[in-house]
Amino acid sequence: MQIKEVMTPRPEFIEPATTIMDAAQRMQDRDIGAIPVGENDRLVGMVTDRDITTRAVAGGNDPKTTPVRDIMTRGICYCYENDNIEKAAKIMEDKQIRRLVVLNKDKRMVGIVSLGDFAVKDHDNNLNAEILKEISEPIH
Repeated sequence: MQIKEVMTPRPEFIEPATTIMDAAQRMQDRDIGAIPVGENDRLVGMVTDRDITTRAVAGGNDPKTTPVRDIMTRGICYCYENDNIEKAAKIMEDKQIRRLVVLNKDKRMVGIVSLGDFAVKDHDNNLNAEILKEISEPIH
């Protein structure tokens, strides 16, 4: 099965200057836990609910004025829409991440695949359990 069969298509992205509060509101409105951050037609990061909690709130940042560029995760991991799900799962396991940006052959973002997508759309319970176990292991 290819990633394009299980991914969430057409994700929106936000600009690095977007405030943490605006990003959190978009996440709440769409019931999602992460939003890609793009600038000049390039992905530059991802802001997650965990980034907001551990970097913004715990760091004492004002969510009304602090831009997401100050708290976002940089160095985005990705896969391609034609990759098989096992390849994407391996990337998620190796990097211990719960979401992966999906690109097309022109390196344009066309989707996001998450643990939830695997759980709902892929019926390989062994693969789902393996991914969850591997990304949950503490990093030593």
